[in-house]
Amino acid sequence: MMTFWEWYDRSFLSAKQYDVPVYELDWLVLRLTCLDKLDLRLRSPDISQKITPEILTKLDQLWQKRLSDRIPVQYLTGSVTWRNLELQVSSAVLIPRPETELIIDIVEENCQDPIYQNGIWVDLGTGSGAIAIALAQQFPQAEIHAVDCSQAALEIAKTNASKNYQQIHFHHGSWFEPLAKLNLQNHLAGIVSNPPYIPSIEVLNLQPEVTNHEPHLALDGGNDGLDAIRELVNNAPQYLISGGFWIVELMAGQAEIVRSLLQANGRYTNIQIHQDYAAIERFVSAQTN
Repeated sequence: MMTFWEWYDRSFLSAKQYDVPVYELDWLVLRLTCLDKLDLRLRSPDISQKITPEILTKLDQLWQKRLSDRIPVQYLTGSVTWRNLELQVSSAVLIPRPETELIIDIVEENCQDPIYQNGIWVDLGTGSGAIAIALAQQFPQAEIHAVDCSQAALEIAKTNASKNYQQIHFHHGSWFEPLAKLNLQNHLAGIVSNPPYIPSIEVLNLQPEVTNHEPHLALDGGNDGLDAIRELVNNAPQYLISGGFWIVELMAGQAEIVRSLLQANGRYTNIQIHQDYAAIERFVSAQTN
């Protein structure tokens, strides 16, 4: 029977061969076992007592899937840490990315006023619920709504909200549709969204982890990638209060176009472009007149 360290060293080498980031191996081990980072760093010899043959077999099966099927490690363990949240994920939802965490910081910086802190917010295309849940944490006095057109995604988002003890109103439907039924016109303090923004043709050429396993519904933004963003630009003003805050995530190269769309619309002011950790223009925010 192979020892844990023999398995670990072999898997470490296979990560390099298959061009999979080595930290994902540690991530898988830490998620599935009672080991901690120190155990791995010190290569503790008594680890073998903590790792039963059953666990080692399971680790190996999942790691092989990661390598050969290119399944994201977050889907294999069904979980991800995002900001300070533990979130459940499956192939029904996009895996929340570290750069998206900044959307919450930008909101916090720009929305200190009580009209935002105590207002009604909506996360459009909520997916796993990550943004909505983090907003609810940030603004405990606010009323948070979240919309998604995927029922499967909403089930996961609801689970995540309750696991993180946040009260969020979830709605099934396309973009502003559920908000119209709730008569929320001119009532929203803020709208946040990480919409699908990748041009259709590019969706098929992303890494296999993304193209083959993440939901295309959450990725595909139409011919130029801006279908959903146009919808958000055009319809948000009738839902936002005067001075309401609007922010979306987008991909490299889209920020200036989105700025132009907001300007051309005529109902926005204070349009700003924000960079992510890698200095890529990743978000555009604005306020309604």
